[in-house]
Amino acid sequence: MAGPKIQGLNHLTLAVSDLGRSVSFYRDVLGLELRALWADGAYLEAGSLWLCLSVDAAAEGVRRSDYTHYALDVAPADFDALADRVRAHAPEWKDNRSEGASLYFLDPDGHRLELHVGSLATRLARYRAESKAGVSIF
Repeated sequence: MAGPKIQGLNHLTLAVSDLGRSVSFYRDVLGLELRALWADGAYLEAGSLWLCLSVDAAAEGVRRSDYTHYALDVAPADFDALADRVRAHAPEWKDNRSEGASLYFLDPDGHRLELHVGSLATRLARYRAESKAGVSIF
């Protein structure tokens, strides 16, 4: 398609019920760099990911049940150590059945997250190798 198009994901904003708890989780457990902090929000950074945490009273006690989740890119050499650290602080919500190493876990407000080693190219290569009926690779 010619013309204007999306270049990528600009930032991700998550509603949180307890800013201090969430900043600690994303900074101390996941290793994101805290870039800004104010009374009801924070900006953290990991590579090209710009994450905003925004206090929202409606986030308290919300339990998400659909498959929507956010996958965070992890270098293969770092996966095991980071996954062990996450397992010590967060519950898992799904077993890995995808290509590449993955850990599916919940943040303190129940947002569904994934640590993942791999890329779109490795995922498409798997689909090509498996030749699943009804899957078109472009």
